[in-house]
Amino acid sequence: MADVKNVFKEIDKALQADPSLTKGVEAVYEFQLDGDESTKYQLILKGKNSKTAEGAEESSDCTLHMSSDDFEKMARGELNGTQAFMSGRLKIKGNMGLALKLQDILASYNKQKS
Repeated sequence: MADVKNVFKEIDKALQADPSLTKGVEAVYEFQLDGDESTKYQLILKGKNSKTAEGAEESSDCTLHMSSDDFEKMARGELNGTQAFMSGRLKIKGNMGLALKLQDILASYNKQKS
């Protein structure tokens, strides 16, 4: 789980350095990892005030359920979110349109990181 925490810290630093990574999306994504509702992280996209959070700070617009390993792969661009959803490795609750936009946001994060 430490690796997941580091990924969220890296995303947080990237958002602080370049708020345009949000691609204009304003939403709260919640990630519930490993089927454990107590293991939650949020990606809170609010322009210049975008951040990540451990736990549930705000009510989410889109909740994603997946394994920690799959989240790390998706964040690194090694796992396509649509394919993960279609194969049952990713479950989505809430706004499906926002879930589709997440792939672009993570791709921007990966480009900035490289």
